[in-house]
Amino acid sequence: MKTSCAPKLQTDWLGLDDSETERWLARKSGQQLVELNYDWIGNWARPDQQPPQFDNPEWLTWLILAGRGSGKTRAGAEWVRLRVFGRWPAGAEPARRVALVGPTLGEVRSVMVEGVSGLLEVHPDYERPDFEPSLKRLVWPNGAMAQLFSAEEPDSLRGPQFDAAWLDEAAKWRYGLETWRMLQFGLRLGECPRQVVTTTPKPGPLLRELMSGRTTCVTRARTQDNAEYLSAPFLDAIVSRYAGTRLGRQELDAEILEDNPHALWQRDQIDRCRISKLPELYRVVVAVDPPATNTPGTSACGIVCAGVDGTGRAIVLDDATLDRARPLEWAREAIRLYDKYEADRLVAEVNQGGDMVETILRQIEASLPVRKVRATRGKHVRAEPVAALYEQGRVSHLGTLPELEDVLCTYDPADGAEGEGQDRLDALVWALTDLMLTGEAGAPRIRSI
Repeated sequence: MKTSCAPKLQTDWLGLDDSETERWLARKSGQQLVELNYDWIGNWARPDQQPPQFDNPEWLTWLILAGRGSGKTRAGAEWVRLRVFGRWPAGAEPARRVALVGPTLGEVRSVMVEGVSGLLEVHPDYERPDFEPSLKRLVWPNGAMAQLFSAEEPDSLRGPQFDAAWLDEAAKWRYGLETWRMLQFGLRLGECPRQVVTTTPKPGPLLRELMSGRTTCVTRARTQDNAEYLSAPFLDAIVSRYAGTRLGRQELDAEILEDNPHALWQRDQIDRCRISKLPELYRVVVAVDPPATNTPGTSACGIVCAGVDGTGRAIVLDDATLDRARPLEWAREAIRLYDKYEADRLVAEVNQGGDMVETILRQIEASLPVRKVRATRGKHVRAEPVAALYEQGRVSHLGTLPELEDVLCTYDPADGAEGEGQDRLDALVWALTDLMLTGEAGAPRIRSI
């Protein structure tokens, strides 16, 4: 029996003890054992992983809000399998065209298709689809087809039509609402096209729209619900570190957390000024907040790119922060962003590394214009003027930057804690300070990206 991605077989319905169950299984043929192994609904799924009944007309979207490692990917993949073959409880009419949408094409492939709980793993050999990477599609033996899409390219969903869709990690999509709405226009095949959304919850415009939808059916799962199939050291380390914290409540317990009213940034401020199309920019900078330790690969490096348009409004373009990076790795990523957005210069904090930071950057690009900055005041003193720019409506985010926005909207100077991801905040502060608060004269050249 295949066990790489399958939980423990649920045989309580037999009413037998363990030894009797083993004898019962021993009497089964090889084909019967395969069928038992791949009977997700009958033998494997927890109640929160059971899809809503297809004949219930009150739902069109099944939203699974789940913690890390809780089995949401498996539930999404199994729902697609049920839909493609027209099996209870996902509907008697087989789906012929399926959309698979994730944060990036790479993540769709590595998680939704080829992952340990992805589509290629949840099918027995005789039902497994063929994956055609160059065509970005899966084709099942019965002729059903699934196409791969990235939420970074909403317009790629313009034109195709579907009778089912699986949307993964939607709360962290860069262009969440645009991608979601474009997909809805394409869900127009079959008697009743439906979709499943699997995501760890993060507050944002798309999640709010999903939660408020009258045709959305919501189920929840915690990381601890799947503890039997997770590494014990992983659980011990993660739970002991994050249990009870805001991050733990979100990432482990799948809670949707409201803004901290004492935080310097509020989500409604960011949402009001969010844009989806980039205007012409007068200046662009990339800011880097290098790791606070010289130990390779152990600290995060904040990397944020921002620009200024012709009206004097700042646009936060990208957050390329690396959670763990060696010096040359974060330097290459910063220069990649510098080249991508045709930036004017790179702003680097040098408190931790001094001239070494500039030296590392110039090892890769000798002529790189670098402005070195040094933090002489506390974080909150540097952050408050930047937060005031947001209050004044003078800063817009291009699309959604979930990790950065989570950090901003939980940063409370009064608690005195550094918290997770503050390197992102520091990089943002340096970028917007350079663009908006240094009082530099002159109007650099216009560029359109």
